[in-house]
Amino acid sequence: MTATQTAAQTAAGTKFDGFSDEERAAMKEHAKDLKKASRRGTGEADVERDVLDKIAEMGEADRVVAERVHAIVRAAAPGLAPKLWYGMPAYTKDGKIVCFFQPAAKFKARYPTLGFNDVANLDDGAVWATAFAINELTPAGEAKIAELVKQAVS
Repeated sequence: MTATQTAAQTAAGTKFDGFSDEERAAMKEHAKDLKKASRRGTGEADVERDVLDKIAEMGEADRVVAERVHAIVRAAAPGLAPKLWYGMPAYTKDGKIVCFFQPAAKFKARYPTLGFNDVANLDDGAVWATAFAINELTPAGEAKIAELVKQAVS
């Protein structure tokens, strides 16, 4: 490595320029969400409307899954409050994000995911999963999501 090369360079020799286009777009959406919330207040019905509107904007494959995930989360843990988080549907407890739905299209992924943050009570030994891929929602998959969400808030 020459003196001008840095650890930020990839194995292919190209320079790392910071965040990806998708990451920059997510940060811009987060700023937009925060501005919108500060202008109109933070009533739960208004915030849930924002979440439902964001779900409605998704492509069909992500939208179908997101609608079901939203319904499952709201039924399994009615105490969680919906909100937008980096432009994604998320669910909070005491103001902290417990779980969130990441559409596949957002980061050009193969499948959407249901992710959980560190406040979720999913601890299981020394290693446990914090994100779950959702290829399709079967009755067993829906039951698994409900179980995870209930455990997360327990």
